[in-house]
Amino acid sequence: MSDLRQLVGQRVADDNEAMVLALQLARASAEQGAVPVGALVVDDQRVVGIGSNSPISLLDPTAHAEVMAIRDAAARVGNYRLPGMTLYVTVEPCSMCAGAIVHSRIGRVVYGTTEPKAGVACSAEHFFDKAFLNHQVEIVGGVLAEECSGVMTEFFSQRRAGKKRLKRASPPASSE
Repeated sequence: MSDLRQLVGQRVADDNEAMVLALQLARASAEQGAVPVGALVVDDQRVVGIGSNSPISLLDPTAHAEVMAIRDAAARVGNYRLPGMTLYVTVEPCSMCAGAIVHSRIGRVVYGTTEPKAGVACSAEHFFDKAFLNHQVEIVGGVLAEECSGVMTEFFSQRRAGKKRLKRASPPASSE
């Protein structure tokens, strides 16, 4: 991901352009064997933080792309609060990431594809609509959804194919 650090400071004109960059980060995750999710934080049309899904490589269950991008942005701007900034992520956030989004005061989340099992923006739950939240976040979904979904589909298709190859290559278990 070190060569992707060049994305920080890059200007983005709109949601589609930002999501294209998030897709680059997602592909970097896939190359590392992690579920391909990419995220970036944008302030005033400039990328201020990036992240890709890294829980396996970092041995950190909280190292989701959204959290990594928020951490990166907070360190770069020198504040744990990121008001008015936009988080772009290729896949609908999970509950852990939704909590981090609220606590960091991100103003807007733009995601690509839905996540039916664990997505909490609109799929498994509507977390950002909860009355108990002390911060409201604007949510926009479906930006470059086909491309974002395609990256996930391809990753899991390759993973399943690899498991099948291993299974066929394994010697049969002895019956002793």
